[in-house]
Amino acid sequence: MAKIEEKKPIVQEIKDNLEGAKSVVLVDYLGVTVEQDTNLRRATREAGVIYKVYKNTMVNLAIEGTEFADLAKDLEGPTALAISKEDATAPARIVAKFAKNVDKVSLKSGIVEGTYYDAEGIKVIATIPSKEELLSKFLGSLQSPITNFARVINQVAEQKSGAEA
Repeated sequence: MAKIEEKKPIVQEIKDNLEGAKSVVLVDYLGVTVEQDTNLRRATREAGVIYKVYKNTMVNLAIEGTEFADLAKDLEGPTALAISKEDATAPARIVAKFAKNVDKVSLKSGIVEGTYYDAEGIKVIATIPSKEELLSKFLGSLQSPITNFARVINQVAEQKSGAEA
């Protein structure tokens, strides 16, 4: 009885972290050094991503009956959760970038905006730029034709004023 009571706060903490999450990524971290893990935690924290290690049984209890229930089949071995409530691609992007330098870290699977992705799918999600990057590229592409048009008009005006002189 006492053991069940000890587990309830942990399961509730996981549920609270998952509430309102845009994405959850399962991370395999077996063999990572303390220094590497600290660096990964720092990178996720700076991006506003929650990165935590829980026992798989606790995670299973927390995700049961939620949109994250599909992750249960991948909860084997050491698993960490990377959760984002703001940027849906941030957990996958940050962990994948980190995994390029640390081969012991890998993406297991994830759920991004309600859709389950296996390891290969979540790696593709990791290549998608952040919302801010996409918006800046979009605004740049909108601004470019306007800037070019303004230059052409300016050159025409300069030619006409040069011809009159």
